[in-house]
Formats: sequence, structure tokens, C-alpha cells
Amino acid sequence: MIETIEVKKRDTKGSRAMIKIRESGAIPAILYGHGEDNVCLTVSLDTVNKLIKHGTKLVNLRGDITDTALLRAVQWSSMGDYIIHVDFARVSQTETVVVTVPVHLHGEAPGAMSAAGQLRFVSHELSIRCPAVKIPEFITCDISHLQIGQAVHVNELKLPEGVTPVTPGSIVVAQVIAAAGADVEATAPTAAEPELIRKEKATEAGA
Repeated sequence: MIETIEVKKRDTKGSRAMIKIRESGAIPAILYGHGEDNVCLTVSLDTVNKLIKHGTKLVNLRGDITDTALLRAVQWSSMGDYIIHVDFARVSQTETVVVTVPVHLHGEAPGAMSAAGQLRFVSHELSIRCPAVKIPEFITCDISHLQIGQAVHVNELKLPEGVTPVTPGSIVVAQVIAAAGADVEATAPTAAEPELIRKEKATEAGA
């Protein structure tokens, strides 16, 4: 089900006007795309926070205008402590789009469960191509099999039906590396002594 949000048109522009909008509990926004005119909007801060929290990409706009759009960009302050502006791009529900979604790790890597191994979460986001109505909230990366020296690459991820990666398949998503100063060989099982050597030692002892 596509999220529906309330938006309002705005005529005011300029930095002072944008500050007043934010002080009122709203966020300046713009709607663009599909060869139509850009529309300046405002949307409540609470609404934007909910979209970000839930990873929502596709929304139905209602209020002063009616449209379907993707939340394309969120601009933060230089300190990253508050939202300055958001961008919406028009899209049809039958359209194929390219978006960036977060990656969530699943399971515990056996190789990282001792002091010898360390889990590295390398790629926190993934660029994908899919129908606008099938944008996943996140992509799951299973790490429950990873030993020291092993990794999961983009081309090894199990993606939902209709979703294909844009990020190159060779990119590492997560890996387990040897922890600094760890003696990896010491943690490996010791192989049994070959039978031939044992027999030779026994012969020498009886001589």
C-alpha cells in the first residue's frame, strides 16, 4: 500500500522564507519531473520524519495537488541536526525506477564470534532497479555463514522478485577479517599427525 501524505503549495522563496517555514513545523519541498512544471510545496516535519524512519520511497501526494512521487532527496543542515529541504520526483506506478535502499544484516557471523575475527559492514546501502510499486524497504544480507576471510558480495544477495542491482556485483557488502594482532593459525584446528610419522617414531623407540 502506497503512503499518502498531505502537502501544500507555497509561493514564498528565499532563505528568510524557508527559515519561517521550518520554524512553523513544516519543511520546504519541491515536486519535479515528467516534463511538467516544478511545484514548490511544504510538508510537515512529522511527515518527513516518518518517511525517513520507515524508509518510504513512493508516496501519493494529496492536498493542494494530487500526484504520485518518489522521495528523491533529503537535504540536511551542515551539522546534520535538522532537515532543510526535500525533493519529490513525479513517477507513474507502472514505471521502473532506480533508487537507493538500506541493507540490513541478518544472523551472526561465526568467524566474528571470537576475538580472532572482526565483522566489517562495508556497504550500508544498495542501488537497485525495480518497478516503482515494488520498492523494498530494505535488502537483507545473510551473514550467518561467514568465517574469517569470507565475504558477501552484491551478486550473492537474494533480492526480491523484480529487483535487480545497479551497484556492481563485485562490491563487498559484509566481510569477516582477522582482528588486529590475532593469530588466525592458532585458532585453526590442529591436524592429526600423519600415520607414517607415528610408525617411524614407534620403530625408533624400539631400536
